[in-house]
Parts: sequence; structure tokens; C-alpha cells
Amino acid sequence: MKKLSIFKNEQVMAYLQIFIGCLLGAMAYPLFLSPNYISPGGLTGVAMVLNYLIHVPIGTTSLLLNIPLFMIGYKSMGRMFVFRSLIAMLLFSVLIDLIPLPVATTEPLLGAIFGGVLLGVGLGLILRGGATTGGTDMSARMVHNRFQHISVGTLLFGLDCISVLMAGLFIEVEYALYALICIYISSRVIDMVMLGASREKACYVISKEHEKIKHELMHKLERGVTVLHAEGGWSGQSRPVLLCVLSPQELTQLKAIVRSFDETAFVFISDAHEVLGEGFRKLAE
Repeated sequence: MKKLSIFKNEQVMAYLQIFIGCLLGAMAYPLFLSPNYISPGGLTGVAMVLNYLIHVPIGTTSLLLNIPLFMIGYKSMGRMFVFRSLIAMLLFSVLIDLIPLPVATTEPLLGAIFGGVLLGVGLGLILRGGATTGGTDMSARMVHNRFQHISVGTLLFGLDCISVLMAGLFIEVEYALYALICIYISSRVIDMVMLGASREKACYVISKEHEKIKHELMHKLERGVTVLHAEGGWSGQSRPVLLCVLSPQELTQLKAIVRSFDETAFVFISDAHEVLGEGFRKLAE
């Protein structure tokens, strides 16, 4: 019964993220992108170029261009993903044409920056909800599933550059340059939304005084410590490695603790995305 409740909650959260993502992403067009002729890449960008040339609705044109991709995606990505993406694409396309928002700025650089941020947040939420809006989003997700070492944001940036070239050819080169700024910003924001902002830090400590350092970390900072059993490459000796995940505010204390016991200790610190579990955000959230 509990598993069923968790599954239902995950479904609700997924569709809520998709809805909010579509709303925010669609708002970027009337507020920042369309008034400044900034094509943010993808099939929606192609639709914007066509809107500039022959005045067809952006959302409706994007919807029609996406049909072949969804036919391919249904075979390779699975029924649930395609169903969610179909909902996202329909909602996103309709909202672009129907949201009655005033123009926020007619300064292209501001439009590129703020439009990129808003679009990136929207697309990131849609991707976190297990969907795409079709177009290059779906293409990037399909490639990412096969080659997971390439991030979705990076793939989107590469694929979207193709549609920006169209904007440069048919609208104006200057607007294509602004579009590149917009795409770069949105791709970085997408990765940030999908992976989480890097706040917590994973700290690794290698020291001959590892027992004393471990005791201090557990009792003074009240953080869990994991002991990894490693071997020195040069000496061949067993070397315990302490792993501790901390907030940025606790890093100074960790360094002071390590320094007090062993000034020759080896410490390295890396970003930890989405730390879930005791002492941090609950996994159920």
C-alpha cells in the first residue's frame, strides 16, 4: 500500500513539474523571445523563423513539425515517456499562442539572457518530470539515454545551433548571435535544474590520523563518515579514505579539524548534486 502511495505521489509530482515547466517555458516567448526575433533553437525556433517569414502561429507550427519525431520516439523511448511528452508538447504549444503577456523588453541582449533563463527553467522542469516538448528536446533525450556521459544540456546546445543558423540566414545574423547566447544560457540552466544546484560538498580525507579525524567529524560536526578502503599506488600500503558530505558553511570547520591533527593530510573536495538522506533532504521529497 505504501509503495502504491509513493508511486501516486511521484506521478502527481511529475505532471505538476511538467505543467509548471510548460507554463514558464511558454512565457519566455511573448515576454522576451518573440518580440526580439530570438530563435531559441529546436523546432520551436524553426517555427519562429517561419512566423517571421510567412506569419504562421508559432505554437501550431511547432506542433505539426513534431509529429514525425513522436512517431520515432514511440518506438525507442517507451509508451509512458512519449505519453508525457505528448501532453507537454500540446500544452507548451498551446500556451505559447494563447498566453496574453505584454512585452517585457525590446532590448535583444536582455531578451536573450532572461528568455534563456526562463526557458531553461521550464525545459529543465519538463525533463525532470520525465517528458520533453518534442523537437531537439526529444532527440537529445534519446541520444542521452544511449550515451549517458553526454549531458542533455550539451546535446541541446549542439542540436539547437542548427536552427539558429536558419535564423541567421532568413532573419538577421545579429539575431542569430543573440539566439546563441539564449541557447547557451538555457542549456546551462537545464543542467542545473535537472542535476540540482551544487551546494553540498563531498569531502575526501586521506591521513595517517584518520581515526582521530573521523571521531571529530562525527562528534563535533555531527556528520556521518564513510571509510573507503584504498591502496597507495606508490607504496602499496592500505590507506583508509574518509568520505563526508557537508554544507559549504561546514568546510572551514572540516579543514580546521584535519589541520589540527595532520598538516600533511591530503584533502580534496567536489560538488555533490542532490544529496538525499539523513541530515539532508529526505529521499521521499
